[in-house]
Amino acid sequence: MFQKKKDKLFVTDDRLDSVAVIMDGNGRWAKRRMLPRTAGHVAGAKNVVSVLETFRKIGVHHVTLYAFSTENWKRPQEEVDALMNLIYQYLDTVVIPRIRDDGQFSVVFLGDKSPLPEKLREKCIEVEEMAKGRPFICNVALNYGGRDEILHAANRAVADGHKEITADVLSSYMYTSGSPDPDLLIRTGGDLRISNFLLWQCAYSELYFTPTLWPDFDEGEIMKAVNDFYGRKRRFGGLDKEEEQTE
Repeated sequence: MFQKKKDKLFVTDDRLDSVAVIMDGNGRWAKRRMLPRTAGHVAGAKNVVSVLETFRKIGVHHVTLYAFSTENWKRPQEEVDALMNLIYQYLDTVVIPRIRDDGQFSVVFLGDKSPLPEKLREKCIEVEEMAKGRPFICNVALNYGGRDEILHAANRAVADGHKEITADVLSSYMYTSGSPDPDLLIRTGGDLRISNFLLWQCAYSELYFTPTLWPDFDEGEIMKAVNDFYGRKRRFGGLDKEEEQTE
């Protein structure tokens, strides 16, 4: 469990190592304030660093953020263009300086970069190359879809000559190869679905849904999610010791 003391978080158990987050609710956050949707995306982007710092403070080593899905291209072109520009600016003005100043932090992009604007593709590559193998990894799912990832992995495995595609083989071709599966998947914004996010990896993740909109998802909300996680029993299809004794 986690305890709060003098506004700080203290980890008392190290089971929570990997967290995935569907950052939903930016548009509704802006609408409630009678602002354009783009203002909500800007507010959401500003919240990323503080959320990452909180997770790192409580001992999480891998955080995967759903930034832009393969289905998000269906949105109005003006909003898509604004999102692409916002991501580029955020990487350039926030992420790159953070990587330079913080020797523990690195970023990996998950998804198909080829449809992205050229300058954004180049910026993603620059960010990834700056720091590899550091202890705190932020995976950014950008033009990502869970079904597409599985198909992409299977096709690569076949192209490489695998005659039998086992779970281990398929996992090795996933965008997340080498990273642990999420222990906890959080979705902000109130919707109760995972929206084609990490379908393979989240087979046994604990799911946590909150009505809190992403720009308002702060340390207190993270504590609620984490404490909820630690109140559950993870069986992975089996029984815990107490249940085995009653059989």
